Amino acid sequence: MKTVAVVGLGPRGFYTYAQYQKIHPERMKVVAIADIDEAKLKLAAEDLHVPPEGCFKSAEELLSKEKLADVLIVATQDQQHIAHAMAGLQRGYDLILEKPIATTPEDCIAIRDEAKRLHKKVAVCYVLRYTTFYRTIKNIIRSGKIGEVVNIDAVENVGYWHQAHSFVRGNWSNFERSSPMILQKSCHDLDILNYLIGAHCDSLASFGSLSYFNAAHRPEGAADYCLDCPYCDSCVYSAKKIYLSPETQTQRPWVRCVVAPTGDVKEVEKALKRGPYGRCVFACDNDVVDHQTVSIRYENGVTVSFTMSAFSAEVFRSIRVMGTKGEIEGDQRSNIIRCTPFGGETEVYDINKLATDLSGHGGGDNQLLTDFFDETSEGHEEAISGIYSAIESHMMAFAAEYSRLHDGESVNLKAFEKSIKGFSE
Repeated sequence: MKTVAVVGLGPRGFYTYAQYQKIHPERMKVVAIADIDEAKLKLAAEDLHVPPEGCFKSAEELLSKEKLADVLIVATQDQQHIAHAMAGLQRGYDLILEKPIATTPEDCIAIRDEAKRLHKKVAVCYVLRYTTFYRTIKNIIRSGKIGEVVNIDAVENVGYWHQAHSFVRGNWSNFERSSPMILQKSCHDLDILNYLIGAHCDSLASFGSLSYFNAAHRPEGAADYCLDCPYCDSCVYSAKKIYLSPETQTQRPWVRCVVAPTGDVKEVEKALKRGPYGRCVFACDNDVVDHQTVSIRYENGVTVSFTMSAFSAEVFRSIRVMGTKGEIEGDQRSNIIRCTPFGGETEVYDINKLATDLSGHGGGDNQLLTDFFDETSEGHEEAISGIYSAIESHMMAFAAEYSRLHDGESVNLKAFEKSIKGFSE
């Protein structure tokens, strides 16, 4: 069994990773937790049975103590990762580090190098690598059924309500407070492309913008807060619809817990009246994109078109892999993968039947922890989603954002990496 300390008790730290303790109590026990929100801290302490001496009012307070557990889960805000990861490594923890690693290339490299210096393991929460969905696609590619991969078309359908929640009203809406959306939301999409293709990125170019969630699209007479607004019942982005509808309670209850830790309807409604999640989506201080496309060329000649878009009815990923002898199509909405050899019959892979766990991120959330605990127990050099392999996709995300901000300028990744201080040290 591994003992675990968790800093940051939001949707990932508490509602996702810490809950693994209930599924596999023989593998993990949470012994220390930290959050600046006292209500979250109290709720998590009761839920996880953490004693008062294991509860801390900030990550900094927890990290000021001598090592309290085997593993530290860092699930604080993006810009805090550098300080909390470095302190955790120096205290002697192995890390499970929520993506992104950090918000600048230099800070990502600093964490990588500190882990190497101290001989500590760092797993980046690239949960897609652990899903039956993507592992099945990888196995089909390896089998040779579609010949050599030539190009891939991949789409991250962010979802209209998810964009409004996280990237307009929420913690990742503003670049200065968080990070570029292509990094925060899609660094692990870029990573899964690297995993499937099995080659290094040569160059990329990117376009995208914040086209809709701005003052120019605000309806006449709209209020600053949804519950005061005449469009409250008609606007698809209404906070009332996103947080107070029966659909939210049954399909995505976690979003209520972001607004109010208990998720209680009355507490949520109170928080929406003047809180950040109750604001009009056309009257926030958001500045991250609502759509972005990245065109990628790999060193082996494979080309990729990756699109991240807010404008989808549902939240899911889809992919089409085109090879010299066939194609693969799949989407995580249906969890069906189809492999069609040219001139042959389509073979269907039903992930709903193949997977033993389809909870968070298609089972990836739980499998990440299972594999990490196995790997650290068995003395593996690096986790499947270890920091050394995760660095490349982060550099791709930073390069993509550079390209987007420079009118789609093509960026050679090796040259971009060489421009970063300490990259090859």
